[in-house]
Amino acid sequence: MFTITDMMHRELSFNSVPLRIISTVPSQTELLYHLGLEDEVIGITKFCIHPNSWYKSKERIGGTKNLDLNRIKQIKPDLIIANKEENTQTEIEILSEEFPVWISDIVNLNDSIRMINSLGNLLHKAHMSDAIVGMINQGFSEIRPLSNKPRALYLIWQNPWMSVNSNTFIHDMLIRLGLTNVAANAEDRYPKLDGEQIKKLSPELILLSSEPFPFKEKHIAELQVLMPNARIGLVDGEAFSWYGSRLVQSPPYFKELIKKWQ
Repeated sequence: MFTITDMMHRELSFNSVPLRIISTVPSQTELLYHLGLEDEVIGITKFCIHPNSWYKSKERIGGTKNLDLNRIKQIKPDLIIANKEENTQTEIEILSEEFPVWISDIVNLNDSIRMINSLGNLLHKAHMSDAIVGMINQGFSEIRPLSNKPRALYLIWQNPWMSVNSNTFIHDMLIRLGLTNVAANAEDRYPKLDGEQIKKLSPELILLSSEPFPFKEKHIAELQVLMPNARIGLVDGEAFSWYGSRLVQSPPYFKELIKKWQ
């Protein structure tokens, strides 16, 4: 038997390495794939789109905030991997009564590294998690942030417009690019904004994320009327918000954005 502590400081005990795993978070599902857990992962959410082979073949156990609790109980996992923000507390508490639930809590890159290392150790894949962490650290060390720190507004939703404050993983990515998050001091983690509030924030850059809201060119046009002097563009939301092994791919993309904005 061994005991581990998750990122919510909860102790979990195991008699052996888990062999029947359910992942309730897309970015952590992709990490499990890159840790080589093809046979061990028996259930994922309908939003776990990477890798495509798993999206097509693995059993779906609901959405991140609407898990199919009955189905999860039927397939009897020996480990559920969840996240404080992306999952619903009530559902996780119900599942925790019957199964070990390992919960991550991620607000910056250092948290992501800790999560990847912790799951690698728990699942006896430390050599693979070490390699992933090495690639992520190397990639981010090569980023040369913008020196003029342009004022940026990152939008994740429309009607109402929604942004991100400083207590988010996206904020940490913005800072690493050398951007100034104009919504950093908002009281809400994901503040709702109207047109007048956006004008007051006076962003020089407005970044429209590809997820969770699928922004299109028409939204650029709408915002350009509101902020005629701002540079507005679509960005890959996965690069800014997926905190698992996808982070290996983020630095090259970020370097291209920095070139464009210089």
